[in-house]
Amino acid sequence: MQYCRSKNSSLVPAAPIGNAVKHNVVTAVRPLRIRVYVEGGMLCVSNNLQEKQVIRKSSGVGLRNIQERYQMLSSREVQIGKSVSEFTVKLPMLMEGIGFRETHETFLEEKRYQKAKEQVEAIKGFYGNLISYCVVLPVLAIINYNTTSFPWVIFPAVGWGFGVAIHGMEVFGYNPLLGKNWEERKIQKYMEDENF
Repeated sequence: MQYCRSKNSSLVPAAPIGNAVKHNVVTAVRPLRIRVYVEGGMLCVSNNLQEKQVIRKSSGVGLRNIQERYQMLSSREVQIGKSVSEFTVKLPMLMEGIGFRETHETFLEEKRYQKAKEQVEAIKGFYGNLISYCVVLPVLAIINYNTTSFPWVIFPAVGWGFGVAIHGMEVFGYNPLLGKNWEERKIQKYMEDENF
C-alpha cells in the first residue's frame, strides 16, 4: 500500500485513489471526479461512479487488503460506501508516530496469544487421541482374546498407533526427515529473503 503525506502530517494511503482510476471510465467526455476530504476524524476518498464494463467482476482484494492493514494500525474500521452515483472509502486518520508502537505491540501480543491458544488446543487434541488409544486398545485386545485365536487387534494397534505418532510429531513440530521446527525455520528464511 502506497502512502502520500497530507498537510497535517498524517500518512494517507494512495490505494483508494488508484482503485477509483482502475475501476472507472476516465475520458475527456466523462471525467472522473475524485474528492479527498476530512470528516469526523476520517480521511474520505470519494468519486463519481462510472464503472468499467469488464468481463470479470472485481474480486475486492484491494479493499480487503486496505481493511486488513488498517486493523493492524487502528481499532477504528475502514468504512466503504457505494450508491448509484458515488463510491466512498473512509479511512481512520493515522497520526505519524502517535500510538503506533502501542498498537503494533498490542497486535503482536494478540498474535502471540492466538498462536499459543491454538498450540494448547492442538496439544489437548493430541492427548485426547493418546488417552483414547490407551483405553480402547486394551478393550479390543480383551475382546480379541475372548472371541478368536486370530490376533486382529494388531491391525488397529499398528494403524491407530501410527496415526497417534504422526499426530504427536505434527503437534510438537517434529519432522523425522527435516528435523524439529523445520517449517518455522523455512518461513523465517523466506521472510528474510528480499527477493522472495
